[in-house]
Amino acid sequence: MRSPPFVLSDDARAVAEAVIRKHCEIRKRRLIAVNVRTNHIHLVVDCRESASPETALEQFKAWITRRLREAGLVGTDQRIWVEHGSTRWINKPDDLDKAVNYTINMQ
Repeated sequence: MRSPPFVLSDDARAVAEAVIRKHCEIRKRRLIAVNVRTNHIHLVVDCRESASPETALEQFKAWITRRLREAGLVGTDQRIWVEHGSTRWINKPDDLDKAVNYTINMQ
């Protein structure tokens, strides 16, 4: 790691969740589950119509970062994300149920 781990405050967590919800609304993506933690975020989003999971992840990270900086909750040079992140295609209803359960209950 190049810098100490970033911890999302309660205010930063609220901003991040609001950005996720707004971004899904704007991009017409169905937000299925979200859990914004102090040190990471899990979400399940149907983005098949608008982007690959990797593109959606990068968009979420960019918009959350932008709004956190605008709110003064993150310094202008402060690094808050790892290089990539985990993305998965979910192709079966049972896999979707497992992903939602993990996102909401297993964190």
